[in-house]
Amino acid sequence: MSGEMRSQGSGIGEVTAEAMLTDPDYLVSADPREAAVLLDGASGRGAQVAAAVYRASAHLHRDSTADVRRQLLALDAARYQDRELSGRITAVVVEGQADAWWAVDWATGSQVDHRFMHALTGHTGWVKAVATAVVDGRPVAVTAGGLGDGTARVWDLAAGQQVGEPLAVRSHEMLAVVTVTVDGSTLAVTGSGLGDEGRVRAWDLATGQQVGEPLTGHDGWAGAITTTVVDGRTLAVTGGYNDAMVRVWDLATREQFGEPLAGHDRAVCAVATATVDGRAVAVTGSDDGTVRLWDLTTGRQVGPPLTGHPDRVTAVATAVVDGRFVAVTGGARDSTVRVWDVTAGQQVGELIGHRGWVFAVVTATLHGRAVAVTGGEDGVVRVWDLATGRQAARPLVGHGGGVWAVGSVTVEGRTLAVAGSEDGALRVWDLTAGHEAGAPVSDHECSVEALATAVVDGRTVAVIGSWDTTVSLRDLDTGEPVGEPLMGHTDVVCAVATAVVDGRALAVTGSRDKTVRVWDLATGRQLGRPLTGHTGWVNAVATAVVDGRALAVTGSADKTVRVWDLATGRQLGRPLTGHTGWVNAVATGVVDGRTVAVTGGYGQEVRVWDVLAREAIGRPLTGHNGMSSVATVVVGGRTVAVTGGGDGMARVWDLATGEQVGEPFAGHGSVGAVATAVVDGRALAVVGSGLTVRVWDLVTREQVGPDLVFPLAVGALAVVPGGRLLVGFGDVAVLSRHV
Repeated sequence: MSGEMRSQGSGIGEVTAEAMLTDPDYLVSADPREAAVLLDGASGRGAQVAAAVYRASAHLHRDSTADVRRQLLALDAARYQDRELSGRITAVVVEGQADAWWAVDWATGSQVDHRFMHALTGHTGWVKAVATAVVDGRPVAVTAGGLGDGTARVWDLAAGQQVGEPLAVRSHEMLAVVTVTVDGSTLAVTGSGLGDEGRVRAWDLATGQQVGEPLTGHDGWAGAITTTVVDGRTLAVTGGYNDAMVRVWDLATREQFGEPLAGHDRAVCAVATATVDGRAVAVTGSDDGTVRLWDLTTGRQVGPPLTGHPDRVTAVATAVVDGRFVAVTGGARDSTVRVWDVTAGQQVGELIGHRGWVFAVVTATLHGRAVAVTGGEDGVVRVWDLATGRQAARPLVGHGGGVWAVGSVTVEGRTLAVAGSEDGALRVWDLTAGHEAGAPVSDHECSVEALATAVVDGRTVAVIGSWDTTVSLRDLDTGEPVGEPLMGHTDVVCAVATAVVDGRALAVTGSRDKTVRVWDLATGRQLGRPLTGHTGWVNAVATAVVDGRALAVTGSADKTVRVWDLATGRQLGRPLTGHTGWVNAVATGVVDGRTVAVTGGYGQEVRVWDVLAREAIGRPLTGHNGMSSVATVVVGGRTVAVTGGGDGMARVWDLATGEQVGEPFAGHGSVGAVATAVVDGRALAVVGSGLTVRVWDLVTREQVGPDLVFPLAVGALAVVPGGRLLVGFGDVAVLSRHV
């Protein structure tokens, strides 16, 4: 039966929920509101897997056409390791639409999780802060939108939808939000940044209206807010970015309470409150690396500053653990979460696991134990048992960027975590969920950053670089891991390329640790010492063979391009200079008998270099507003480069003449990845932009097949033997033509 016919004739009462959720026709064609009724009640393993698959990208496919829903559901079924369900979904006939163009051979599942409930979308910028409350019996989250958004939004966490219109001010960004009940009304209190400097506003969440005039006093941004009660008065405590002051406000009288609390040397980034020995106190974290405790009744600092973070203290929360009052803080460059016994004035724990900055911390109770929920630059939410210092649950992954904000709320006995990300989405997780739906597995805990392919012992493998510092191999046909992950980098693996040297398949990797490493893919061992010289992140790697020598060309945040002899491990000559910004993309090719490298990055210029002579060829190629990716291919006997930029354009360049070929491929968002190949005699460019991948014929200039939509931003691409697509979007998927 067609998907269209099934949706018109189906009703929840006609068949069991399990039968409906395991029917691929129903999944593709169902009214999303009708399907949502079934999800929480799914029972039986098949229905639970199908419910998890449906939820995984529901925020994307609920408003999409049936053919897009078919493609996303097939992909997510493969991510949940149910390839049989993926195949059945791909085979669904959608009335009025062509058969599916692509099928999913396999996909990793590191970015899916049975505990995921909703993704709430609407913000046009980063979600910078989250608070939770119960309004009229409904659990809600209130979020603050970052640069370019400037709104606060209210979300019904049970229904998974926005409530009312955004709470908007004349500001480019909101930086902080907290909820509180005053005189029976539940309020959101927000702090603004650019365009509304230093203003603190209160909003009635029942009416969506601003309460009174803004509270003014901060000289600059109000970037941190919390609330407490002192002597029966409800107070807001705010931290200033520019004035480094902590200010206290009486929310009933709208007046400042006492004098500002001065002591931090730099911006106050985080504020929390608690009651200690009957005293209302505020705990503040600062850009100066200190944590300070303040008596809100006297306005005085309590004890000396708590020191240990070497840099900015980005987040603060409080809790009671085994009868002790503790503060939990997130650090910037040290990537740690630290636990402090505030009464004793000393550190009692250091929670290590995040890669990069820790942006957000909140405390909650899970299964009767005090936990901290933290979000970081690595896009991962972690849950920590504060008594043991160990992670209390598997990390929550799947965010499309760094997690800037976390909140928690208890609903009908379930502890929910609410996390906001750079991708503008709010994701809701059920921390108490005890069942496993599907078996998502991957070598990586964090997002995939780079892809390449190689032939190892007769098998074609995908070589995958990740945020978790590892490089792993997977059999391209089966998706099974090949050997153990390659470990040695100490930071994010940003770039991967492969080469064959003396009959051995090698991988060359670049990392944020500023090193280039060379690996023997057959043995899984690193060859020689790391290649050092770059003084910034190594963002791009390409390989080439010149006069019988295997070379690597690397681009870095230090604005240089370097050439390395892979046999000797030595750099050839001096770095290539001329770029005015980070070098983010490198590709190699042959033009008029010379091996060239094409490089680009944050600057507006694309440069072409003679690799062996180590000199620039011709003038820079201009047109992009920043370049993110590049690949080369031969079209009609000419070597061309296809470049993708932040301007949403994919441009084609004749490397012999330095001229742009035809009009750019337009209509993309910011391009994150480009790949090229010749398939069945056709030269193709594959362009990944945001959540979308498009394939273009470089001769006819026409799109090949429909758009492919992915749940997270596409950051890596490769075209593999037979015309299959290898796509990195946090997870990795291999797609082939569906026949």
